[in-house]
Amino acid sequence: MATAAHLLGPLTLELDDIWRLSVDRYHAMIANGILTEDDRVELLDGMLIEKMTKNPPHTVATDLTRQLLESMIPHGWCIRIQDPITLPKSQPEPDLAVVRGTTRDFETRHPHAKDVGLVIEVADVSLSRDRGLKQRVYAGAGLPTYWIVNLVDYQIEVYSDPAIKKSMYASQTIFQSNERIDVVIDGIRVGKIAVRDCLPRPR
Repeated sequence: MATAAHLLGPLTLELDDIWRLSVDRYHAMIANGILTEDDRVELLDGMLIEKMTKNPPHTVATDLTRQLLESMIPHGWCIRIQDPITLPKSQPEPDLAVVRGTTRDFETRHPHAKDVGLVIEVADVSLSRDRGLKQRVYAGAGLPTYWIVNLVDYQIEVYSDPAIKKSMYASQTIFQSNERIDVVIDGIRVGKIAVRDCLPRPR
């Protein structure tokens, strides 16, 4: 028996067909209990996108990178782990973000773009999203530096010099596992990190 899917053919959606949420509407949905912590979604460029499930290597890489950053971030900055940042059209929840201020500064709001010095995503199955949609979101909001801790290729990709109107970063540098990366916060180099120290041991 023919089903509706057989009769209509494959369903395709154009970007213009998608109803986009504003950040204010997204916040209202959370405030009214329409979205809860059990809903594993984040707002990216006005779209509700399902968050990827984290596997052990992802969790280990996130924690290793956090530990390294904690030893060098300057006074007046803090590290947030998989917590929201509020941008003009998005509210992503990056694996790590170095933000200006203390934990108590964000009791009534999430950090905004101007508060963020460095944002980091750990990528395995999410690699294409992190290089594509996430990069456009972060560049379009003017976040100065974006790292992808790439577990697929065993490297770290550093994106900087955001071109806001183009929603892209003008500069990209790939660091292999035997190299070290300058950690730059607010235009100041605060230390160096060895790439291999952020990555799980090769299997």
